[in-house]
Amino acid sequence: MKYKSAFDIIGPIMVGPSSSHTAGAARIGLFARRIFGKQPTEATISLYGSFAKTYKGHGTDVATVGGILNFDTDDERIPQAIQHAEALGIKLTFIEEDEDTDHPNTVKIYLSDGCDSAEVVGISIGGGKTEIIEINGFPLSIAGSNPALFIIHENRHGAIAAVSTLLAENNYNISRMSSSRKSSDPKTAVMIIELDEQINPDILEPLKKLSHVIQIEMIG
Repeated sequence: MKYKSAFDIIGPIMVGPSSSHTAGAARIGLFARRIFGKQPTEATISLYGSFAKTYKGHGTDVATVGGILNFDTDDERIPQAIQHAEALGIKLTFIEEDEDTDHPNTVKIYLSDGCDSAEVVGISIGGGKTEIIEINGFPLSIAGSNPALFIIHENRHGAIAAVSTLLAENNYNISRMSSSRKSSDPKTAVMIIELDEQINPDILEPLKKLSHVIQIEMIG
C-alpha cells in the first residue's frame, strides 16, 4: 500500500498549490540535491506527462528548483526559487518531454558543476509522496521517506553481505534493501539500503574502506 493514513493523502506541510505537483516535485528535487551532494552550476529538468503540461500553473518548476536549492516543502522561498537559483549563477533548463512514461507525474533532473554530475528520475504519486525510480542510469525503487544509503559497488560475490554485516555490527536495522545494475555495465551495481534509524556519518568511513565499494552517499 502506498498510503498508511489519511495524512499521507492530505499531504505534508507545504507551499502550494498541489501536493503532487508542488510538494512531490520539491521532494524529488531535494533528493537529487542530496545525491549530488553540493550546489550545482547547471540543472536540466525534463518534465513528462501531466508535469510537462501543467508545471508552470501548478508550481512544479519552482518546487523542483527549490528542492535542488535544498529548500524543504514548507520553505517560503519556494515561489521565488528560480530567482534564487539565477542569483546564485545556476543555469536552469526546462524540457517539456512528449515521451510516454509509466506515471504521468515524472521528472528527470540532471545536475552538474562542470566536474561532477548526477541524474535522478522520480515520480510524484500524490499526497506529497514520491518514488525515485532511477539514479545515474541505475533502475531502482526508493520511497525516500527513511534514512538510506546509496552505494555503487563492484558486482561480485559477498558485496551486499559485507555491507549488511558491517551495519549490523554497528546496531543498524535494515528496513528495506534493493539492488540494481545496468545491462550496459554488468560489472558495476548499486544498492539502496533504507534504515530504521538516523545514520551517523561516522559509519561512512568503514563502509568506504570495503574493497568493493566505489561510491557511497547518505540520503535523508
